[in-house]
Amino acid sequence: MATKQASTTSKKVPAKKISTAKTSTTTVTSAPVSATKNTFIGHVQESVRSTSLWRSLGAELFGTFLLAGVILATQGAPLYVMFAFVGIILMIGAVSGAHVNPAITIGAFVTRRIGWLRAVGYIIAQLLGAALAFVAFSAFINGAASPDAAQQMTQQAPALFAAVDVTTLADKQWFVFFSELIGTAILGFAIANVIRIAKDGLTAAFTGGLGLLIGLVIAFTAAGYVGGTAILNPAAAISLQAYAGLSTNLWPLAVYALAPILGAIIGFVLNDIHYRRVTN
Repeated sequence: MATKQASTTSKKVPAKKISTAKTSTTTVTSAPVSATKNTFIGHVQESVRSTSLWRSLGAELFGTFLLAGVILATQGAPLYVMFAFVGIILMIGAVSGAHVNPAITIGAFVTRRIGWLRAVGYIIAQLLGAALAFVAFSAFINGAASPDAAQQMTQQAPALFAAVDVTTLADKQWFVFFSELIGTAILGFAIANVIRIAKDGLTAAFTGGLGLLIGLVIAFTAAGYVGGTAILNPAAAISLQAYAGLSTNLWPLAVYALAPILGAIIGFVLNDIHYRRVTN
């Protein structure tokens, strides 16, 4: 009888070890899934995927119209532009991601955060939104009453805010070029960080907004030293008539389109490198 009890006990021990191993395996595999679902971008990506492309394009057009309008209305004051960007992210972020900037869209596409079809659609919608802002504000300016001869001494006729023509800067265009590149790299890094780790919509909005504020302050100051204007947005550059000098040379395209695109790509790539080093 004693021999039978001992054999029975030895058979039960491995059974308990096997069940314990199964339980630990299940716990390890389920943890990363729940962590991914709790990130803000996880909800945004699911919302964008379930949203039709046309709704996303409409959101990008509307958001870029608002951003360009605020830039025109406030003459590009960084603090006002920052708060406008925060509000736009809160309004349309769950619909399209609130890029409202072709440079950000291209940076997201290059780092495989967005598909090519949506990227092309976003860029077209953003350019149209900025152009509509220019048309709308120009209509209001043209409808404003001009001061008469007596008032011209103390009052100037209203004029639409415009960027400095870089073709007139005489060998100083490279300074504005690098101010655009550096400022947009800061913005791109901030937006990539929002996409990766932001936990809620308010955090995402202020992280993106503060990234834009830092980029604008640095770029505005650097470009201002040589008499230039920083925009950090190839679409908003349309509203500010920054491409007016293209008939003379290609500097406006290089400064206000190529530099921001390169800067955004650098910002996204640097964020990827930083994240990989932190996680490793």
